[in-house]
Amino acid sequence: MSDRRATLEALRATLQTRLHAYREHKTRALDRDADEQSLEIENDEVVERLDEEAFAELEQVDRALARIADGEGDRCEACGEAIDARRLQALPMATLCIDCAELER
Repeated sequence: MSDRRATLEALRATLQTRLHAYREHKTRALDRDADEQSLEIENDEVVERLDEEAFAELEQVDRALARIADGEGDRCEACGEAIDARRLQALPMATLCIDCAELER
């Protein structure tokens, strides 16, 4: 479990760095050239989407870390069954077994 925790903590640090960079990008001034402004606005939309995705992933990582701290990290939060170790290896922030994850789709 400690390897998974270390992986999640490293991922958490990476996501926090990315979020900081995305938010720094949002605070910069637009170029004076109208064509450049148009491109910058398009880029801003992409950065906004990346920010949202990184934040959602960070929430998943925090949830998984909290479950590990509570001693529930390897149990499905929906059905209570063990989450396959291969799933946790591939997706360390998983909180659902594969069957329950499929049901949520």
